[in-house]
Amino acid sequence: MRQKFNIFDVTIYLVLIIIACATLYPFLNAVAISFNEANDTIRGGITIFPRQPTLANYRVIFSDQNLLNSYWISIARTIIGTTSGVLFTALVAYGMSKRSLIGRNIYMKIFLVTMFVSGGLIPYYMLIRQLGLMNNFLVFIIPPMFSVWNMIIMRTYFANSVPAALEESALIDGAGYYRIFFSIILHISKPIIATMVLFTGVFHWNSWFDAAIFITNPRLRPAQNVLIAVINANRFEEAMSAVGHAAFVLSQQRIVNVRSITMATMVATIIPIILVYPFVQKYFVKGIMIGSLKE
Repeated sequence: MRQKFNIFDVTIYLVLIIIACATLYPFLNAVAISFNEANDTIRGGITIFPRQPTLANYRVIFSDQNLLNSYWISIARTIIGTTSGVLFTALVAYGMSKRSLIGRNIYMKIFLVTMFVSGGLIPYYMLIRQLGLMNNFLVFIIPPMFSVWNMIIMRTYFANSVPAALEESALIDGAGYYRIFFSIILHISKPIIATMVLFTGVFHWNSWFDAAIFITNPRLRPAQNVLIAVINANRFEEAMSAVGHAAFVLSQQRIVNVRSITMATMVATIIPIILVYPFVQKYFVKGIMIGSLKE
């Protein structure tokens, strides 16, 4: 039986197509500029295809000797930080999902205070220094290990979606709460776990502020900070080349400019996360919808 479309359905599809094109075009335009010859880009008119294809922009950003090491730092931070953060937050959320937990409401109020009230940047800096986390890889792992917002979502999911009879039968069989959590809860909570992995992984991969404040050792800087340094270096060179006619002529012979470098940097930064997203996308909507229900 053929499905009939009315004018409302057609309108909805057209609106969705327009929104998709408006969302996708800036990204495709950035990719095209990143692969286009820099002096040709200045002329404008680049759409979603490079007019004069080149890899010069990527050669410049990947010629930085610290960039490869910084990518390993970012990868290690994302994997270790995401694993430890999701696991620790899930443990707290599982405990908070138990109505029989003594002092549960008091703990929740303390968590909410920390979510809305901050001690400020200077006390936070002093705390990190007193803990010995300056120029330490653990500064990327320990401070963001727990998220109150993620805990609330996971707590709601555990309270509403995990059958109580399943835990009761496990307790009768002699399993403890840690055994139940690692052997049962994590296995039946894939939607919310995948959602939290995506949220936490994107946070760690894109984070640069903590490294800018707490890290002075170039060997410990993540890719975001090194790429920002590459952009700033090219911006400085371009500004200096604008001083005087001879320098201006020399600047026209540069194989890159700030715009082309910025676009190439943006693409090099977001591609790894885009490649990971399809593997967790099928759990994403389900995890958010179930985890957002009121307990």
